[in-house]
Amino acid sequence: MDKFWAHLIKVQPDPDPWVVVVSALVALVIVGFRMSWQLSRGLITIAHEGGHALMALVTRRKLEGIRLHSDTSGVTLTRGRPTGPGMVLTAMAGYLAPPLLGLAAAWLTEQGHITLLIWTVLLFLVCMLLLIRNLYGALILLATGGAVFALIMYAPAEIQQGVALVAVWFLLLGGIRPIIELQQKRRRRQARDSDADQLARLTFLPGGFYVFFFFMVSVAAAVFGGYLMNPL
Repeated sequence: MDKFWAHLIKVQPDPDPWVVVVSALVALVIVGFRMSWQLSRGLITIAHEGGHALMALVTRRKLEGIRLHSDTSGVTLTRGRPTGPGMVLTAMAGYLAPPLLGLAAAWLTEQGHITLLIWTVLLFLVCMLLLIRNLYGALILLATGGAVFALIMYAPAEIQQGVALVAVWFLLLGGIRPIIELQQKRRRRQARDSDADQLARLTFLPGGFYVFFFFMVSVAAAVFGGYLMNPL
């Protein structure tokens, strides 16, 4: 156990500046192009629903399960008071989770804790798998968790570092696009039950305020995370 803990908190050397730049460009391409985004968007959904689930537990709502769907949507089922701070915070946590997780991951990366970051991601996926209530969601989490486990067990340190950097940038940049898509759907009246509109029904503030709030937090997280990841 002592050896494992020492391995877990081991500090890796700083990546070469070109590795940081290339990883950012790779993540930008993945998020920016329609086909690659559709293939990878489900990873953002995992973080999104994980944020709902974590906040539900923190606010002592009863967490009944998570569902991930093939269209990259998802739903987190909770039980408790239909109004109040716990419900508001749980609804608010989804769109904030990916950029804030990206910011936390950027901080771990800046500290050189790549190994700790990857193991934390694996633990997060295992915890979500225990809460999944549909077959497709279980398969996606098993595939993602299996890939992370293979990375830990078989990839050299340089590959682990490169993949971790791409993942951090992906969370930071990929946390912004769903919010833009949300507002586009709201303009076409196609998202009446979105998190923002649920929050509008729970509070005295309009849904557009929450979309703006989500957007500002995600941009701030991306900027500060990029600052932490700055290779210069």
